[in-house]
Amino acid sequence: MRKVLNSLVLCHFIIIFADHKTLLLMMNRTLLIFYLLIMSLAVSAEKKTEAPTLYIYRYLLVDKKGTPFSVKAPEQFLSAKSIARRKRQGLSVDESDLPVSPVYLRQFCKAGAQIIGTSRWQNTVLVRSADTLLLQQLSQLPCVKSALPVWVSPENKSKDDAKEEGKVKWITDRPFHEWDSVKTEFYGGAKSQIQMLNGHMLHQAGFRGKGITIAVLDGGFQNYDLIPALQHARIAGTHNFVAPRNSHHSVSKEKDEATPRDLSFHAIDHGTKVFSAMAAYAPEVIVGTAPDAEYWLLRSEDNESEQLVEEDYWTIAAEFADSVGVDIINSSLGYYEFDEGLNSYRLHDLDGKTAFVSRAASMLVKKGIILCNSAGNSGMGHWKKIGVPADARDILTIGAVTEDKKIATFSSVGPSQDGRVKPDVVAQGAPATLISGKGSIVHDMGTSFSTPITCGLVACLWQSLPYKNASEIMELVRQSGDSYDAPNNIFGYGLPDFWKAFKMGEIK
Repeated sequence: MRKVLNSLVLCHFIIIFADHKTLLLMMNRTLLIFYLLIMSLAVSAEKKTEAPTLYIYRYLLVDKKGTPFSVKAPEQFLSAKSIARRKRQGLSVDESDLPVSPVYLRQFCKAGAQIIGTSRWQNTVLVRSADTLLLQQLSQLPCVKSALPVWVSPENKSKDDAKEEGKVKWITDRPFHEWDSVKTEFYGGAKSQIQMLNGHMLHQAGFRGKGITIAVLDGGFQNYDLIPALQHARIAGTHNFVAPRNSHHSVSKEKDEATPRDLSFHAIDHGTKVFSAMAAYAPEVIVGTAPDAEYWLLRSEDNESEQLVEEDYWTIAAEFADSVGVDIINSSLGYYEFDEGLNSYRLHDLDGKTAFVSRAASMLVKKGIILCNSAGNSGMGHWKKIGVPADARDILTIGAVTEDKKIATFSSVGPSQDGRVKPDVVAQGAPATLISGKGSIVHDMGTSFSTPITCGLVACLWQSLPYKNASEIMELVRQSGDSYDAPNNIFGYGLPDFWKAFKMGEIK
């Protein structure tokens, strides 16, 4: 197209200097019309190749009127396992558990909205569209209390999925190297990170997480299903909650599995590393902290931008985890600063009830679920503090220490802005021994990895004390910390001793 336009411009230039006026006028007019036609087609074609700017709005609904669901019949929207978890801990199903009113959802759909997710706990609806007028009109629906833009499609992010496919590194088999093995040492390279918390004592007593279900909320699980050392893991299912760039998509809670070889689900290996800290089983190379637990792998992190909608994805994923009967959630995710500085948090927001995601996280204990969340890696930056939902109430926020039990310089500090001790406890994360998405042993650093090391042992502890509720298990972990009598905003309650926690739990 460019060559054609260049030729036309050249011809136009030549004609301007022609001597014959009549020929000049005729040819110039004809060529001008043809030139304008070609330019119009070129501009039109260019517009068609440009992806339209998309927006996602969060709509808070006024109530749940018109719902056909009832707290007296929770089996209609919660699994038997989820209901049993509540009953075991003396917890009841309440109105927050009811799904968003389908009557209101129909109003959205009738108006032309593309719904990509809902939160029953916070009674919100996520809608995506390129039509800003429609998004504004939806805020005027009688069922809407307020509306907030939470995402705009990033610039230069309109590549086809086919182009992205080449970035995913698939493997079929990846044996460990000889130097990865630590002969005669069962835990291999993971020995230090497990024994530092006396987790090996729980394992030796027969508690390795059996009967406990853990949901891992993360940004990608590259090759989790192909790595030999993870084949032992019991995976209940996977799900991708991040709406792709393709506008013709909606998040479905009906489908428990990520689409086969979902590229975005496998795009990064952060989740693979986190998962391996708990589920890996390759004696004398690496063994995780809860190799016998059951797992749900849930993607809630959008790796292409940092915007408020990730709090919605996280919340929807947590609610899904609740509905399928998960006992513990591991979240190596946190937020405080968003793209372009829009909606970024300030220190006074870290009270466990301001951020959308922190409000959701604080509700988990009321559903009988323990949340283990990373403190964050901002200790050396300008922010320094924990992020959200690490500030949530009634959760375990995990910081990181080195192999010699000194605080990792990057580990975010507390306390929360309302004075609660944060982090709650710390574990080894500088470095941690993990498995990468390539299937090889790596040593990586971050509270992202001290968190699952701790989370897996929380599962083992709960297996050993099944009659305890979520709050009681978390308190035992805190009480077992080596700084419990003098907590601070760096170590929290310190390094937990899971064998001590078990012995204390037996007595109480």
